[in-house]
Amino acid sequence: MTIHEYGKSNAKTVVLVHPSVVMWDFFEYLIPLLEKDCHVIIPALPGYDENDSQQNFTSVENIAGELAEWLVKNKITTIDVLYGCSMGGSIVLRMLADKKITVNNTICDGGITPYQIPWLLTRFIAVKDFLLISMGKTGGFSLLEKVFATDEYSKEDLEYMAKVFRFISYKTIWRTFESCNNYRMPEGTIEYLGKLEYWYGDKERKERAKDLAYVKEHFLHVKFIEMKNMGHASMATLYPENMAERIMDLAK
Repeated sequence: MTIHEYGKSNAKTVVLVHPSVVMWDFFEYLIPLLEKDCHVIIPALPGYDENDSQQNFTSVENIAGELAEWLVKNKITTIDVLYGCSMGGSIVLRMLADKKITVNNTICDGGITPYQIPWLLTRFIAVKDFLLISMGKTGGFSLLEKVFATDEYSKEDLEYMAKVFRFISYKTIWRTFESCNNYRMPEGTIEYLGKLEYWYGDKERKERAKDLAYVKEHFLHVKFIEMKNMGHASMATLYPENMAERIMDLAK
């Protein structure tokens, strides 16, 4: 797993974990806003690294452990802000549960939580998600343009997604959604260090209902923050200044 670093001389440490169907440069607008004051660490997750396209996505648990091991190996035992979006949110929740790293502030932005339904039913959902996302790989830009015609995505955003679809494997697509929906977590209340915020857009409130309920039940003292006029995973690309300000407020 390749790790990209910026502002290495700064004392404050911010780790950013990207969603699925994008690359690490999902945070390209955010990096210049943070690197002057923070040591910014961004992993290029397996399966989504254009420069190492032979790798496949492994699992939420494996990547959470691998990222924590890299941090410890590089003598980073405390993170001021740990941010993960969607799939990245799954990874940061697992890192919180593992407690291998001290995290002062965690942001789970539209993070996906494990299904609390019978295992067999999760198989049907995994197949449905796989087929839906695989259509983006086979259909390319023209299909994405039809699917997201009325959404927040620009033509450039859709071209970027089509580029990612061209190199990610079907194995990565399957493992991503199967793992994000079924990764293992401790039962009952999950003890964690520091503070936890769960962000979500008001336009995705219905889609995040099960995730909100899971986090509320298992992570005590979580603070829910609803972003007005926003959909899923839109902060880093559409509102980077707002996002940077919120991260810096937590990092103080």
